[in-house]
Amino acid sequence: MTKITAAITAVGKYVPDYILSNKELETMVETNDEWITTRTGIKERRILKGENKGTSFLAIEAAKDLIAKKNLDPKEIDLLILATATPDMQAASTGAFVASEIGATNAFSFDLESACSSFLYGMSVAARYIESRKYKKVLVIGSDMNSSMIDYKDRTTCIIFGDGAGAALFEPNFDGLGVVDEYLRTDGAGREFLNVAAGGSIRPTTQETLDNDLHFVRQDGRTVFKNAVFNMADVCLKVLEKNQLKKEDIQWLAAHQANKRIIEATANRLDLAEDKVMMNIQNYGNTTSATLPLLLADYENQLKKGDKIIFAAFGGGFSWGALYLTWAYN
Repeated sequence: MTKITAAITAVGKYVPDYILSNKELETMVETNDEWITTRTGIKERRILKGENKGTSFLAIEAAKDLIAKKNLDPKEIDLLILATATPDMQAASTGAFVASEIGATNAFSFDLESACSSFLYGMSVAARYIESRKYKKVLVIGSDMNSSMIDYKDRTTCIIFGDGAGAALFEPNFDGLGVVDEYLRTDGAGREFLNVAAGGSIRPTTQETLDNDLHFVRQDGRTVFKNAVFNMADVCLKVLEKNQLKKEDIQWLAAHQANKRIIEATANRLDLAEDKVMMNIQNYGNTTSATLPLLLADYENQLKKGDKIIFAAFGGGFSWGALYLTWAYN
């Protein structure tokens, strides 16, 4: 039987119109453009404005962009995976709502949450469904409205995060293009260093949690940075070694856009030249689940059929991993 691989055949994106620049942040919190740029590489981030708009709105718009570019009938989509850390609401599936709103009436759907690694893990899940031969079109959307959990008085987090969404369509390929290999990891001991303390089942919402600002994301930046630098590079090297790849074989590194210094450290460990490293953190900041598909959408015109891409991500949990994919179209 001919081997099937899961190839990306289309991408789409959406970012809100409102731009929150470093200059504007200077008026909100004690910081400045030079400080932010030097430490993170971020110049601006997009923020979703408007009532009754959330993660689903971003995801729907990204899906519509892909559907229009691909000239795809949404009814052909078999499965929709929504990778997100900021679902619209508890209990109700955000992915189910997105699928209905884009007309993917023949698809089943679910949310996948593993912080900033969500889209990477979603790629792995999509590949398994395609390889099973049961499904032919799997849409993976990375979407996060991070501004919904940001305290704009906390300069350690408010300078980093932005809102956005990106989408990728996975289809069967019989020429060896698509997802080739992966190495995915987690360590639950890390959850104390990056989290939203209240609003979940352990600490439900009370007046006390509201009064103490426990519904905002907090992080121990130094610990997260140290673990991200080591672990992202480590899993990338393991994937390269396992697949007998040299740096010359790799056309692109698509790393989670959390901090420019983390991305550069990962590239340095792999000994990759700067022109092989996808980078758009300066425009969007950290969009959590959306960083990897936004990279693909922004670099789509530069990608060539057969390009070997190493994806890497690190997020709260801790969760992290690397995935090796060969690009399937020009």
